[in-house]
Amino acid sequence: MAIKNSLQRVDDNKPAKLTISGYLGQDKIKQWINGMIGSEKEAQKFISSIISAVSTTPSLQTCDQNSIVSAALLANALNLSLSPQLGLAYMVPFEDNRNGRTVATFILGYKGYIQLAIRSGKYRKINVTAIKEGEFVSYNPLTEELDVRLIADDEEREKAPTVGYYAYFELINGFTKSLYWSKKKMLLHADKYSKAFSLEAKKGRDPKYDKVSFADFEAGKVSEADMWKYSSFWYKDFDGMAYKTMLRQLISKWGIMSLDMQTAFEKDGSEIYEANEFNERKAATRREIVSEMAGIDNNDEQFSEDDFFGDVPADADAPTGDDIN
Repeated sequence: MAIKNSLQRVDDNKPAKLTISGYLGQDKIKQWINGMIGSEKEAQKFISSIISAVSTTPSLQTCDQNSIVSAALLANALNLSLSPQLGLAYMVPFEDNRNGRTVATFILGYKGYIQLAIRSGKYRKINVTAIKEGEFVSYNPLTEELDVRLIADDEEREKAPTVGYYAYFELINGFTKSLYWSKKKMLLHADKYSKAFSLEAKKGRDPKYDKVSFADFEAGKVSEADMWKYSSFWYKDFDGMAYKTMLRQLISKWGIMSLDMQTAFEKDGSEIYEANEFNERKAATRREIVSEMAGIDNNDEQFSEDDFFGDVPADADAPTGDDIN
């Protein structure tokens, strides 16, 4: 009994996790940041920006605090503000189940791609936009000629449903490249690459994790209590994710990429990519074991891991798969 009370006292006296302000206020952390930033004045501005970002996104308070600083240092190195209002870059909480922690992940916004392209000095023009219902006439993927009849009234255009997305750039040397995707193609892309997004209604063994179709989601057929299941950016800002996907496809294949842009491409949600690759390898191994036990051919397209392990939802606060694309 005495041992139990002793252990209890140790647990009671265990220091609570520091707030982000308290963590950043430690001398050793300040010295580390000063060394990375190179100026005490700039370091203080950097610390203030982190505190502001975390207060704006309360879910970041659960993240490993070293990961918050690391993500913010990357944004600082790229000279991209983490202000959500600007939409250049974000820190997003991600459940790192491999290491049993929540980390702050650097995510580049589509406006960040445009900003880095402009700064490179290689682009004369760069743009991405939505094509609205009634505007699209034709698109020739061979010649990249898009024929549209844009709606002149801005308010009317804003209200019209989106039917596709168009991205375009012109380099200083005169080279041009463009890309058009229908919204249907973008929806299929999101459905294929994002584990947190579902185009069709999705049902699992536990009704708590059921999802409505994306069409029903857009129509507002989701209660406030169920919104936690739709935390993917593909639900929160489909057009923004579509713009980002178009720019990634266009620039990475045909554009000129500065060192900053290469860094941004490589680091954009890298923790999510690594975790998903690990989970895919783990799932593949598990499928092989289950297939062997059940006598199922691994190449059978009807085989689904859900048949054995149930339907597990994506983490509520974490984008997955192509949420970063």
